[in-house]
Amino acid sequence: METLRDIVLNFKVDGEIADVKPLGEGLINDTFKVYVKNDDAPKYVLQRVNNAIFQDVELLQDNIEKVTNHIRKKLTDKNVDDIERKVLRFLRTKDDKKFYFDGEKYWRMMVFIPESFTYQAVTPEYSFTAGLAFGEFQSMLSDIDATLGETIPSFHNIELRLNQLKEAVEKDAVGRVKEVQYYIDEIEKRAEAMCLGERLHREGKLPKRICHCDTKVNNMLFDKDGNVLCVIDLDTVMPSFIFSDFGDFLRSAANTGAEDDKNLDNVDFNMEIFKAFTKGYLEGTKSFLLPVEKENLPYAAKLFPYMQTVRFLADYINGDTYYKIQYPEHNLVRTKAQWKLFECAEKKESEMREFIMSC
Repeated sequence: METLRDIVLNFKVDGEIADVKPLGEGLINDTFKVYVKNDDAPKYVLQRVNNAIFQDVELLQDNIEKVTNHIRKKLTDKNVDDIERKVLRFLRTKDDKKFYFDGEKYWRMMVFIPESFTYQAVTPEYSFTAGLAFGEFQSMLSDIDATLGETIPSFHNIELRLNQLKEAVEKDAVGRVKEVQYYIDEIEKRAEAMCLGERLHREGKLPKRICHCDTKVNNMLFDKDGNVLCVIDLDTVMPSFIFSDFGDFLRSAANTGAEDDKNLDNVDFNMEIFKAFTKGYLEGTKSFLLPVEKENLPYAAKLFPYMQTVRFLADYINGDTYYKIQYPEHNLVRTKAQWKLFECAEKKESEMREFIMSC
């Protein structure tokens, strides 16, 4: 069985490997810092790709290479300083492949970005920074010629998620439908309105763009002065509606409670966070954002708690087969908390629209 050091040696690394240590507490991939001799700081990052979630690793790494190459060229053309800290650089294997397969697991390596930091706090300041950074990320990729695939097919397709809920209700595998009928009915009342994005796309009015699809404050690297260096965690970068990056950030960041808050009085939609993120996002996307995209940003803010309600509820009805739970009613608690967040966003839609029009 290969050790982590053995795995590293399959890549084109510079220097003699001194140590490999765990890095972070990622929920998806296993990540390690790689040290070389005569250097106190890590030089590389080694990751095991979770191919249970990202089943086409070739496509995944191909997407990432196309995106990072495009961004690197954009920064080079603009004569930006310190480029090596502002875009990720992945290593090839010694046989010139984008990843290494050990017979069971998939591995990749990238250069460690020194003197970089991540933050967990969701404040108006960081929300503005996140909106600007993710907006600029989309902007840099708005003219990419390369074709990217979907690393998780139909990841943010609400029509698919509603169909999954319908199938769960029809099967009623563990007899839970009766107790959640209220939520099933409320979701159905809004289903047509919440499928707006997919309809606009079929009508040729709403384009798919290259989006990050996992927009969180901690998916950015900062320098010691608090300036954004680059966007990281590129596994979900793929074609999607811009609603994905806008709505997904706000679903977590603008929630005043926890995703699984048992006390629904804690849950509200924080307009201060919304305004800060939106201001940054509109600044970052001003070079390409279409009117149809801008005017439907409040829809995006509603869509993601709605979609997550659908997903949690379907899993609860199915008997908790997808999401990890800590107690039997966990997915039901999540469903109720997400629905409360959706209702709060729904009530503030007019206020959202007024703010966007004022920007």
